[in-house]
Amino acid sequence: MANRKRNRKVAMPPTMEGFKPFGVPMKNLEPVILLFEEYEAIRLIDYENLIQEEAAERMGVSRPTITRIYESARKNMATAFIEGKAILIQGGNFVSDDYWYRCNECKEVMITMKPILRCRKCHSDDLIELNAKQ
Repeated sequence: MANRKRNRKVAMPPTMEGFKPFGVPMKNLEPVILLFEEYEAIRLIDYENLIQEEAAERMGVSRPTITRIYESARKNMATAFIEGKAILIQGGNFVSDDYWYRCNECKEVMITMKPILRCRKCHSDDLIELNAKQ
């Protein structure tokens, strides 16, 4: 029997919902899903220049697990670039210490220690909790 997947620790949400090829309407694009933990692996290894062992420690996973997450992220990004697909960053098997929200009105991303009801920037109550527990 396979081991139960452990939640992967993700420190912060991406500042955007994804990417799309320039000049192609989103309605004409097939998306590739990049999971939050895949985004975090790319952020830690490629952006912060951590070695995989350090990234694994920060995410609370084993070295082989971070390798699998990172390889999956690279494969998804390569598929999107080569095949001209959009990248949507969403979902996954992760935990975070804070509450993450995105305002549907102004698209502001907010990280808070307590739940909030309104956007800090535009005061809209149309918020999406990005890391809501399923």
